[in-house]
Amino acid sequence: MLSLAQSLFLDSELRVEQELPHAGSALENPFVYDAVAREFKQMARRGLVEIVQEHTAAHRSDALIDSLRYRRVRVG
Repeated sequence: MLSLAQSLFLDSELRVEQELPHAGSALENPFVYDAVAREFKQMARRGLVEIVQEHTAAHRSDALIDSLRYRRVRVG
């Protein structure tokens, strides 16, 4: 079974800048969004995506990623 990040990756187009969605998805939860964004950062370390922009905000005592733009650079 694919993770949310893997599903979003596979649905994205090559070399097209995209933002992880917020509203109307499981990513509305800030902790889920952060987990998926961190998985995208792991994909970036493996050369699958390029992180274009990232924003982190304090949520209670944690620093969570609340915005992430990426570009898919490899098929997978």
